[in-house]
Amino acid sequence: MNELLDAERVWFRLLRVNTRMNSVIADRLREIGLSVPQCDILTTLTEQEGMSQQDLARRLYVTKGNISGLVDRLVAAALVERRTIPGDRRSHAIFLTEDGRRMAMEAIAVQKRFVEETFAKMPADRLADFEKLVIEVRDLVRAAANVQEPAIGTAMQNKVRTTSPPRARIRSVGS
Repeated sequence: MNELLDAERVWFRLLRVNTRMNSVIADRLREIGLSVPQCDILTTLTEQEGMSQQDLARRLYVTKGNISGLVDRLVAAALVERRTIPGDRRSHAIFLTEDGRRMAMEAIAVQKRFVEETFAKMPADRLADFEKLVIEVRDLVRAAANVQEPAIGTAMQNKVRTTSPPRARIRSVGS
């Protein structure tokens, strides 16, 4: 029973730290005029432009309806543009505009600064140990959810960028 109480204490602590980190990032992104979900879309498009809204929704773990409204607002702000997909009049590919690319890079810089102020201050060996624990927990959560996700290449796993959903999450490839 004591082990369960220890596990619950650590789980709650992890939830609180995650909430606190998300709050800090959300505040910093708001200062540059972005929400976390908008940041997720822009930074995802820096990796692969021309995705459909459906592909974006799947990639960001949100509904197609959520993506539609977010993309509408990003189009209105001239940060992304929709282009018709040849042979499919109902679907559109999403591309960054010049301003959208600049904003995405600014958002990535915000997140990199946060990483420098926090995780980068940990000694390399402790950070490596922490990463192993995070991966172990990730795998346990996937198993508990019975989720089968495709592996992401090592080059992508090493790339620092942002991530949202499940709500207010920072995009971290391979998480």
